[in-house]
Amino acid sequence: MINIGVIGTNFITEWLIAGAREVEGVNISAVYSRTEEKAKEFANKFDIKNIFTDLEEMAKSDLIDAVYIASPNSMHAKQAILFLKHKKHVLGEKAFASNTKEVDEMIKAAKENDVVLMEAMKTTLLPNFRVIKDNLHKIGKVRKYFASYCQYSSRYDKYKAGEVLNAFKKELSNGAIMDIGVYCISPMVNLFGKPNTVKANGIMLKTGVDGEGSIVFGYDDMEGVVIYSKISNSYLPSEIQGEEGSIIINKINTFENVKIIYRDGREEDLTLEHKEANMCYEVEEFANLIKNKERESKINSLEVSRNTIEVIEEARKQIGVVYPADLG
Repeated sequence: MINIGVIGTNFITEWLIAGAREVEGVNISAVYSRTEEKAKEFANKFDIKNIFTDLEEMAKSDLIDAVYIASPNSMHAKQAILFLKHKKHVLGEKAFASNTKEVDEMIKAAKENDVVLMEAMKTTLLPNFRVIKDNLHKIGKVRKYFASYCQYSSRYDKYKAGEVLNAFKKELSNGAIMDIGVYCISPMVNLFGKPNTVKANGIMLKTGVDGEGSIVFGYDDMEGVVIYSKISNSYLPSEIQGEEGSIIINKINTFENVKIIYRDGREEDLTLEHKEANMCYEVEEFANLIKNKERESKINSLEVSRNTIEVIEEARKQIGVVYPADLG
């Protein structure tokens, strides 16, 4: 049995727990929160036996073999490195860290301590992402990758009313590109590698983070175009355009439906069913690495995670998004 502790008591952690309970041989054994009251409340809600309010104590504990980190982005690296140094396997929520420097430090700690480090990018482990990889050859030479994820945030209403919540705080390494732009960028890097060039524009909010943006990525013989927003909605599908046809993706953040439309008008539905608790696939990948004594996912590889953050960091610089973590 692999005992996993969780850091964070938000809805994402709740989704992770639901997914973990679909995976054989995995147990959510502990929860961390800064306050005992919140830790107990969350533990009772999900029948978790152990609580921690001290991260050092949790990292040293034999009650966990691994940890899932869903704290604010600015805390990911420090917390991950703490647990890695105590030889705990780490599943870190996206965005993986604030910047490339932090990711490099995380990777170094994982290798030095011979433990698993994996980014919890759920979409690239979904069945419908795998089906895209398996069928990409059908559309011929790929010429364009287009991804759109624009979702008006309820937190933006609070922002406009004068209350700044975590989602729009630069000190937490947040903003639109880190929160939802990453869902567009990571699959592109996973499929096609790191782009040669990055050209980014965005709308800055008064808090110093981006509310929305658009990025053009240059490859040798194709280009990527990404649009993302937390201050407007879009209902556009995403698309991979090839010389022989296009793969159409409904909802890049969940890969709900996938089909090919060939140049002659024929359509081929590629959609596979996936479990409702869809974070089970990332937990299963993480658990299998631990069970098989492997140290890195072939799908959510450390190279993909590092390249994704490097691309995001370059886009942030062009837009003007600078985090305190960048200055340290």
